[in-house]
Amino acid sequence: MSAHGPHHIETNPDPTAFADWPEGMYEEMLASHDNGCVGSVLVSETDRVRVWHLHIPANQRCGFHRHVNPYFWSVVSAGKARGYFSSGEVTDADYTVGQTKHFHYGPGDYMLHALENIGDTDIAFTTVEFLDGTNPALDVPKEVHLSIEAA
Repeated sequence: MSAHGPHHIETNPDPTAFADWPEGMYEEMLASHDNGCVGSVLVSETDRVRVWHLHIPANQRCGFHRHVNPYFWSVVSAGKARGYFSSGEVTDADYTVGQTKHFHYGPGDYMLHALENIGDTDIAFTTVEFLDGTNPALDVPKEVHLSIEAA
């Protein structure tokens, strides 16, 4: 068995680890295990990268999604959010404009999580995924791609 990298988060097999989560979230997490939509809108994609915008209105939440390849996010609109992780962990964090964090995933590594805006203003991120990592990129539906109508 190989060692996992520092950003890998196991999915806890014990349902009691999620007992304090809001109703229905545990089931949503399980159903979203292969959700590769790491943002609200996929604004650009090449064979190497995907660029996402993630917008979460106050008191709303983005759905569970799984990261499998290296990526970074950068805060565009500041706020406070609560993260729900497949380990059962729940964390709160304040985000400031320009704050950026990088993640790396080795073979078989992943992070499955959701983010809830617990502040009173909208929060927004830009996320850049690197598709040439060690894991196959997850599929994303066409509906999340930015649609630019011809004028």
